Amino acid sequence: MTEDGRRVRRSKDSMPLNIWNTLTEGASRDPDRIAVEDGDRRTSYAELGHRTLSLARCMHEAGLRPGDRVAILEDNTGAFLESYYACAAAGLVAAPLNTRLSPREIGFILDDAGARWALASKRHAGLIQDGVLERIVWTDSEGWEDMAGGGARGFEPPAVSEEDVAHLYYTSGTTGRPKGVMLTHRNVCIHARSAIDELSITHSDVWGHIAPMFHLADAWAVFAVTWAGGRHVMVPRFEAGDALRAVQEHRITLSNLIPTMLNLMVKHPAVEEFDLSSLRVVLSGGAPIAPELVRRVMEVFGCDYIQTYGMTETCPYLTLSILEDHLLDLPVEKQLEYRSKTGRPFKGVDLRVVGEDGEPVAADERQVGEIQVRGPTVTPGYWNLPEETLAAFRDGWLCTGDLAVLDGEGYVNIVDRRKDMIITGGENVYSIEVENALYENPKILEAAVFGVGDERWGESVRAAVVLGPGEEVGEAEIIEWCRARLASFKVPRGVVFLSDLPRTGSGKISKRTLRDRYG
Repeated sequence: MTEDGRRVRRSKDSMPLNIWNTLTEGASRDPDRIAVEDGDRRTSYAELGHRTLSLARCMHEAGLRPGDRVAILEDNTGAFLESYYACAAAGLVAAPLNTRLSPREIGFILDDAGARWALASKRHAGLIQDGVLERIVWTDSEGWEDMAGGGARGFEPPAVSEEDVAHLYYTSGTTGRPKGVMLTHRNVCIHARSAIDELSITHSDVWGHIAPMFHLADAWAVFAVTWAGGRHVMVPRFEAGDALRAVQEHRITLSNLIPTMLNLMVKHPAVEEFDLSSLRVVLSGGAPIAPELVRRVMEVFGCDYIQTYGMTETCPYLTLSILEDHLLDLPVEKQLEYRSKTGRPFKGVDLRVVGEDGEPVAADERQVGEIQVRGPTVTPGYWNLPEETLAAFRDGWLCTGDLAVLDGEGYVNIVDRRKDMIITGGENVYSIEVENALYENPKILEAAVFGVGDERWGESVRAAVVLGPGEEVGEAEIIEWCRARLASFKVPRGVVFLSDLPRTGSGKISKRTLRDRYG
């Protein structure tokens, strides 16, 4: 798309796999179509292209060069979407940051990524420590509007390779060290194209950005919906009533939500008063979901439901519980079983479930194996962590660590998650990361962190600790200790004091025993 909004038509199957091109292609259909609704502000595709190209020019003229990392710290806003595309247009690597992290955690990520700039909302100014960046551009300031409104003035997006890193998403590592997952332009574009095909996304669709855009659970839709020429509706922060109101007022047709959000929405006291008839499908992922909640979602929202499963390392989708045509003839209860499963492989994904011997398990829904995947949406690896990258793959297959069974229709169903990972409100918490914070307390001799069932959040974090000889400390003090070092969702909601931690025959701490005893 040129700066004056002239149409440039190109087949999405033949165009170079460059994230910037997903905007130019989506805009080529109708530059005057509304691309973004953010509060009272409505931005057309032509204006979106103009603003993002202008932002890219300003960053380039200020000295940023292709491959430089730029952090994004923002709620769900039009500025966030513009930041993604401005980075793409300038050949920069976008590094979205979880707004729920602590300043200490964000500081580590900025340092590890070598981020030069941050594009951030003033609402989150307290999360960025002084001196760690060359420059912060506040997205809710006149400076941002000056940059976005200045025009491209001859700036041409630099050429980038399909294999160049486009995004850097940090996820908690099993070692306790956050890992930067690298996603290339090819990864992101192929996932977007597959999602358009799988979900039949068109220019008539309206996507509700309700889950956070710094998570790939929602971020993938930035590129897929834009490429299809659809409309983006921004819901800055989740609150069940606001989300329901957004569906009604903006005629949202589809969105991806975590089960906690869905649960709060269907149980909202005024849910029956909202007109939700525009919804055609609701997707859910990020945590297990009960079949009864699936039933309730379909009844209340009056639309189709698709269970999803994926990873940051895979852009994210690996499976969808879309029913094959012949399964639609099954009784409703049987259909519900399939809708609640992890699902069949996402387009372009090679997926297998293998036992400890490395051989595929039988499709009998009884034999359990690990899900392994490969394909063009799989990450090339972790930022500056070659050994962890090597360990994540086996013969070209990414080892997910998730255990599942397989049925005769080719649908997988996860029966256990990665060892010791806790999923609370859709957020992944690795126990060792919390344990590392606990071990910084000189009064604690041993610690083990595990998840327990929680009606609202799916799981909540619990800690078992053994104090050093003669030491005294209360539960509240330990919780506050963690709160000063970790994001709030990682902080234990309860602490169990023990004289010894339960162990297996080999001497390892038995977290299964802790879960059984205290869960």
